[in-house]
Amino acid sequence: MITGVIFFFVAPWPVRFFDYLDRLLMRTLLAPDATTVRIRNLERARAQTVDASAATLRRIERDLHDSTQAQLVALAMRLGMAKEKLADPDQLDIDQVRNLVSDAHKGAKEAIVELRDIARGIHPPALDVGLEGALATLTARSTIPTELIATIDERPSPAIEAIAYFCVAELMANVAQHAFASRATVSCSQQGRWLRLVVRDDGIGGAQAVSTGSTSSGLSGLSERVRAVDGNLEVTSPPRGPTVVTVDLPLRA
Repeated sequence: MITGVIFFFVAPWPVRFFDYLDRLLMRTLLAPDATTVRIRNLERARAQTVDASAATLRRIERDLHDSTQAQLVALAMRLGMAKEKLADPDQLDIDQVRNLVSDAHKGAKEAIVELRDIARGIHPPALDVGLEGALATLTARSTIPTELIATIDERPSPAIEAIAYFCVAELMANVAQHAFASRATVSCSQQGRWLRLVVRDDGIGGAQAVSTGSTSSGLSGLSERVRAVDGNLEVTSPPRGPTVVTVDLPLRA
């Protein structure tokens, strides 16, 4: 009788133990390995990058169609009207022709500025002199006093340079708009075959990447862009600050 009572209370524990071992073995055998997980992450990052590229192309197309193309059409119309006025010497109004040419000249300059802005959004001209020079220009233009510390021994590939530049540009814009910071620091250093970017500010903190539906915050969009090249973005931003964003990128995409 006593032996039966003892077995009644003790028996479930060995059963639970062997059940745990069975579930652990199944999880080990059936779970995806590290290579499969990495492939899935890269596929997801690639899909996000393709979507972002498509959105960028749509934005460029819209800007060219709605703004620059309209400027060029208006320019052609004004030059055509001026040509018609000059073709009839008997009814030539120099002041009217001068105004048409002046308006056309103004429209041409505005179109050039808009085209330059669109081109800058595709590839910043500052990167032509290298990432260090581009970051120096970027921090010098910041509305927040910003210190740059850059030590790069080997120039990264153009794709990595562009991602690094846009990351720092977006992070500096976040500091200026949301952090209420008085100072910021940008660090760019090479660590073996990796490039590390650190943007730090003394603002109010609380920054985080948030995705809602099909829209993403700036930090979330940067994280997706960084993961597309097998990089990593880490945000440390406790309440009342400071905020430190670390971006690790391979030197070669």
